Amino acid sequence: MDKNFYSATAVLIGTIVGVGIFGIPYTVARSGFVLGLFFLAILGVVFLLLHLFYGEIVLRTLGKHRFVGYAQIYLGKWGKRLASFTSIFISYGALLAYMIVGGKFLETIFGGSEFNWSLIFFVVCSLAIFFGLRIIVKIELFMSLFLIIMVFLIFIKGWPVIDLDNLFTLDWKHFFLPYGVILWAIGGLVAIPEMKEIFKENYKSFKKAIIVGTLLPVFLYTIFVLTVIGVTGVETSPEAIDGLVNSLGSSTIILGSIFGLLAVITSFLVIGLALKKIFWYDYGVNKHVSWILACLIPVVAYLLHWRDFIVVIGFLGAILGGLNGILLILIYRKAKKIGQRQPEYSLKIPSIVYYSIILVFGLGIIYQVIFSF
Repeated sequence: MDKNFYSATAVLIGTIVGVGIFGIPYTVARSGFVLGLFFLAILGVVFLLLHLFYGEIVLRTLGKHRFVGYAQIYLGKWGKRLASFTSIFISYGALLAYMIVGGKFLETIFGGSEFNWSLIFFVVCSLAIFFGLRIIVKIELFMSLFLIIMVFLIFIKGWPVIDLDNLFTLDWKHFFLPYGVILWAIGGLVAIPEMKEIFKENYKSFKKAIIVGTLLPVFLYTIFVLTVIGVTGVETSPEAIDGLVNSLGSSTIILGSIFGLLAVITSFLVIGLALKKIFWYDYGVNKHVSWILACLIPVVAYLLHWRDFIVVIGFLGAILGGLNGILLILIYRKAKKIGQRQPEYSLKIPSIVYYSIILVFGLGIIYQVIFSF
């Protein structure tokens, strides 16, 4: 397998495995481990399909585009407007959430002011985005490998003190609670066009990279959730790591914070670059102005005290993430008919699958709107 396969896979893994992983154990602990596995499995399959749909879309289309550009090509002006709204606000919200949590992790590791660390995190990551994909790919490959190691170290350390009774609780009142967080945590659509650029016209391993890059995070999430809930049960903390300290020692806090910092760095870099390229490729904005537009809003929002990342990821995952998923299916079905080139792979999916995914996202949007307002 060539190095582009590993680099592209690392980009997808690094995009998916982000701050959302730390919210999953808490929501799953409230609903029950079995229900959590159910949502992980269902949404894992859904996003595997969505990632493959998007991969086929980019292979069927000439030129460099991002989600907004594909929506315009295949759905027209209304598609571009809706895609612009969802993609840009999802990206801004993600960068804000990563900035908030990145500062918290740095404070835990080094001490000092969370506010100052968040700003330092923002400056360093923004400079990495400015220098483009090459440096990000190198960072992603290292970070993704390290993230995998961190998950398994926490699993190994936690295994001896796991209480199996913690894995068999069930509360139907919180049945839907994990949905929004898992939806947020498992999506990596923004990385797909970046992966295409990495392969440089040789796309034979593109499909395999998407499959591996999607399923490995689902496996990692399962291991992480099993460990945290197995150890802390209903006492699982909202950020997962703090609740482990009594059972695994204070060193777990540092280890978990390092893991978390790496996770948010990789996601911040890929999403920030993709947002920059929406302005650059799809709107024709100057390269450097696009960078400013991509990075300025999150730091302004942070300075205006928008710092509740749980609210941010819950809303974005269920509502905007659901809208993006529905829109992607509409783009995919149109691209199947009027695509500009023959793709290296082509899926044959029954219509009932499309309608089922749209129904899932639609119900999720309705639930979140009712729950939030």
